[in-house]
Amino acid sequence: MLLASLSILGLFLFPLWNITLEAPQYPIPLGMDIYINDFADANPHDIKNINLMNHYVGMKYIPESIPEFKIFPAVIITMSILGLLIGLKGNYKWFLGWLIVMLILAGAGIYDFYLWEHDYGHNLDPKAIMKFTNPDGSIMGFQPPLFGSKDILNFRAHSYPQLGAYFLAFGMFLAFIAFWIGKKEKTKILNNESN
Repeated sequence: MLLASLSILGLFLFPLWNITLEAPQYPIPLGMDIYINDFADANPHDIKNINLMNHYVGMKYIPESIPEFKIFPAVIITMSILGLLIGLKGNYKWFLGWLIVMLILAGAGIYDFYLWEHDYGHNLDPKAIMKFTNPDGSIMGFQPPLFGSKDILNFRAHSYPQLGAYFLAFGMFLAFIAFWIGKKEKTKILNNESN
């Protein structure tokens, strides 16, 4: 459980997610790494170029900071400290509780990411230089995929987890293993006591 609690701190070292845009006019794809507390260029000036390109279709600029960049780090540090305390106490039932809370928080984070992408891709400036419509006449959205790849006009957008997300998943997996081993040992002790 102690290792599980420390593993989630990998989110502070490695990107959580990456969005990459491929297009014929960009021999080197444009990319944005999303950290727990920052957006970063995959290549020099990528975010600036994405903002310039998106401006033409009325998309908002990618901000330098969002409220989640203050909330998520505090949540992860709190959960890491809580996990360490639970690990030192050694009650396997608490391991499962920690894991469930982490799963809920991860789900909330993914949902928040989806809402952010949806707003970014659909809340377009009506005064945009270029306007695109769907075959039914509705305004075209430019939302990147939550997970996977998607064609948006002449771009191929990719959205995939990065090393930070794998550290998070590994920490949760270790918490499950700690719970399973703890439960197995407790059952063995109870069986020995009843014999």
